[in-house]
Amino acid sequence: MARVAFQDTYSEWSSHCYGCGRLNRQGLQIKSYWDENGQETICRFRPRPYHTAAPGFVYGGLIASLIDCHSTGSAAAAAYRAAGREMGTEPELRFVTASLHVDFLRPTPLDAELEIRGRIEEIKGRKVIVSTTLSARGQVCARGRVVAVQAPETMKPPSGPT
Repeated sequence: MARVAFQDTYSEWSSHCYGCGRLNRQGLQIKSYWDENGQETICRFRPRPYHTAAPGFVYGGLIASLIDCHSTGSAAAAAYRAAGREMGTEPELRFVTASLHVDFLRPTPLDAELEIRGRIEEIKGRKVIVSTTLSARGQVCARGRVVAVQAPETMKPPSGPT
């Protein structure tokens, strides 16, 4: 059975994000999953030549975006799991970033597949804290910590007839 990415379960209103929205044709369209042990989340991404900072290296904004969007997707997956629900069931559990902290540990090569791994630190009410690493060629290049909160109702479009 094929695995479904967290982001592929998002409703239409929440699928436009530059980093993870499947409906954003110019975006990164990252795909995140539970790892083989179901203990961490994983995403793989291949940077493009235009994601450059200095020749041969990824710019920091891409790294922050990958950590951010993978972490909010991980938060949603963890919240569904904690509630004993399948992703994509209603009411939708969608998360946004309340806080993003990134430590850049070493230059990230542009010509390598990047592996982003998330670990759920805490789930408390509408908040999920995720620790994330971004690696290339087996070396951790950046670490992040995201405080994700459930998307407020004001972000969602009105439902029902208009």
